[in-house]
Amino acid sequence: MTINQGLSSLVNSSPNFSNQGVENSVNDIMLGFALKSQTLDTAIENNTVLTVSQKNDVKDTINNISYLNVGRYTGDLVRHTSSILNGTIVTINDAENETTATFLEVLNHVQSLQSTIPNFYGVTAKEKSRSVDDHFGTLKGILTQTEDSSKPVITSLKESITFINNASLGTDTLYQTACQNLIEFLAIVVGDSTDFQQTLNTYATAVATAATNFNTTLQSEPYATKRTQIIADRDTMNTQVSLETSNLSGIRTYTSNLTDTIGYTSVADNSELADLLAKTSQTSAWIDYFENYKTRQGKLNPIYGNISTDSDKESIIDEVLKSQGLPDVLDYVDLEAVANKAKKDLRIDTAVFDSKTAEQIITASCDQLGITTANRSIYNQSKVLLNSMNKNDRLIIANALDDNEATDTIS
Repeated sequence: MTINQGLSSLVNSSPNFSNQGVENSVNDIMLGFALKSQTLDTAIENNTVLTVSQKNDVKDTINNISYLNVGRYTGDLVRHTSSILNGTIVTINDAENETTATFLEVLNHVQSLQSTIPNFYGVTAKEKSRSVDDHFGTLKGILTQTEDSSKPVITSLKESITFINNASLGTDTLYQTACQNLIEFLAIVVGDSTDFQQTLNTYATAVATAATNFNTTLQSEPYATKRTQIIADRDTMNTQVSLETSNLSGIRTYTSNLTDTIGYTSVADNSELADLLAKTSQTSAWIDYFENYKTRQGKLNPIYGNISTDSDKESIIDEVLKSQGLPDVLDYVDLEAVANKAKKDLRIDTAVFDSKTAEQIITASCDQLGITTANRSIYNQSKVLLNSMNKNDRLIIANALDDNEATDTIS
């Protein structure tokens, strides 16, 4: 139901969706070596002389101590969130027929998964790593907030970076200097040549060497704890970005597969179409589903629902027995009634019962069911037989309950 208040203002304005909140949180941790690595990452990204291959080579070289390259993984975070908003994160499988996704399309896909996943898998979308945060967590601020007493990733990163920066370490200074030299070189390059490539490699290698030396310093306390924390925070950030990228890049295909499956199951009520699908599919799960659809459908009964405990089950059995007029015989002394009940018991072969007396039917029934008759009076036989038949009535309903539960359980 749409809320009307504010609707006119909404439609007459633009949402101006932005990842500015992510950029602000990233910029908040940028000081010292982190800020220098961010400046370098931006210089590489924006350079118009380097080829894509050259950029990638430089990035790989200077990323040898990746946790120190803060600008790289925070830059990837910013670029990632931007690609969600403009839809470019979604893979285009058919360039001739598919258009770039929009933020609205992605939102609708994720929204649909919140209901279709529980319907198909019997678990929440979160349990399948498909919750809203599993797609948009970085945009929603999952890295700047927590639901417990632990520190958010961004807060933790800032504290660690600040601690190391305040130490004014010599290897930190040399690392920043090497980064600055590469930044300045990238700012003045105007063309590609052998000398150009050699110089680029030299500056990049210098950054890598400085990072190695800086890392060695940070392996001793009081810096080692902060180093470990930065690595953990970087891993958390990269894991979240990887999860969202994996989920969103193929979301068209994922949701399409679920939607198509819903479409196929919707025709299963038609026995001829179900038979067609079972006979044309080459997948065992599909053959099983459509081949056994009608049989399983027959096992469903609304009166068997809502069973959570054994007492619930016994209560439903009592209700079903009552609705069927069972137990229909209570007095084992009534031999005729017991004999007539035996004639309806599917476990007993009644082929020759028409010529037998009630007593003979009871004895024959006991023999077939393995009930001892030797040295037992006919009334004792009748009592044991009636008890067995009444128990069997309950067992039949209990099995029907189990069949109903199995049929109604997602598998």
